[in-house]
Amino acid sequence: MDPIRNPYSPGAGTKPPELAGRDQILKECEIAIKRVCASRSAKGKLMLGLRGVGKTVLLNTIESISEENGAITVAIEVYEDRDLASQLVPHLRSALYKLSRWETAKEQVKSAFHALAEFSSIFKLSAGEISFGMDLETIRRYSGDIEIDLPDLFNEIGRAAETAGRPVILLIDEVQYLSQKDLGALIVSMHKSNQKGHPILLFGAGLPQLAGLAGEAKSYAERLFDYPEIGPLSDRDARLAITQPAKEEGVRFTNDALDTIVGETHGYPYFLQEWGKHAWDVATKSPISLNDARDATEYAIRQLDAGFFKVRLGRLTPKEKEYIRAMAELGAGPHRSRDISDLLGVKVNSVAPFRSSLIRKGMVYSPSHGDTAFTVPLFDEYLRRAIPYE
Repeated sequence: MDPIRNPYSPGAGTKPPELAGRDQILKECEIAIKRVCASRSAKGKLMLGLRGVGKTVLLNTIESISEENGAITVAIEVYEDRDLASQLVPHLRSALYKLSRWETAKEQVKSAFHALAEFSSIFKLSAGEISFGMDLETIRRYSGDIEIDLPDLFNEIGRAAETAGRPVILLIDEVQYLSQKDLGALIVSMHKSNQKGHPILLFGAGLPQLAGLAGEAKSYAERLFDYPEIGPLSDRDARLAITQPAKEEGVRFTNDALDTIVGETHGYPYFLQEWGKHAWDVATKSPISLNDARDATEYAIRQLDAGFFKVRLGRLTPKEKEYIRAMAELGAGPHRSRDISDLLGVKVNSVAPFRSSLIRKGMVYSPSHGDTAFTVPLFDEYLRRAIPYE
């Protein structure tokens, strides 16, 4: 069929043509945004899920909802080994410029800009074309401790947002990559903003270990946010994600083709888009058949192996690869740490550093004490294909 009309959109954070199965969480987020816009209190969310479940898509959609309601948005993706301050400052600067459009807020925005300049200087940062280098004698406000300084900066920004009548919505992806210190500072900042009634709301997303990391950073984090789990789609929603985009193009799938695609993808949204794309491309006519779905499986796996999976494997050391290959030999998981070490023929404590490193890199997580599971769906199958086990 015509590849130009192919409706499926596999990609990193690319919104699918049919955002199936996420209505409830988006409704909850929209209510929270509208409450903040109406000067009411609201609770933020830290969304938890494996790779490929669509967390980034949800954050992007929440950003659009926020802007439609007149909010100022600050959207960042956390990078490994980069501090929070350096990633936040340019976006906060942009948010303040937007708030400065309101005449009633100009003085408060000016005060917030000065606070941002001091904050940037103490952390040796700059934002855009404006350098914030300042003589040390002029720096009286900030200490260089982000857990103390960031809440104060948020207070200034919150006051500017309140004066302008425009809430600030923070959208932070890959939150699990923040250091414990930075995550603690972010949580404290949101906590104090909430206490003061400032119109600042946080929606974040991360791997499943994020809930535990937040609790370790600050014990009250469990009361500050909701932690919805974003998982694979139900059978009904997975079928809708495949059939609805095709239906709008006048194309159908046979039931056995759908059964194959939903079964092979396990309902993960990213994989559904990959299989849908390839099924469309290999089919010559409607309805898309079982044979088309089988061919799509072959092409999709080849594509994933060459990109989605291979890139992640390439980030690992030889010892880390040995560890996850042993995991894969045991199956999809989760697996007990002792079972993995037994298969490797070593003691548990000797491989603990590799497990910890894999968790930091976002490759595995611990769903419960002593258990280890992959953060990437179907990764065990890829490892068994890619690395022969001796």
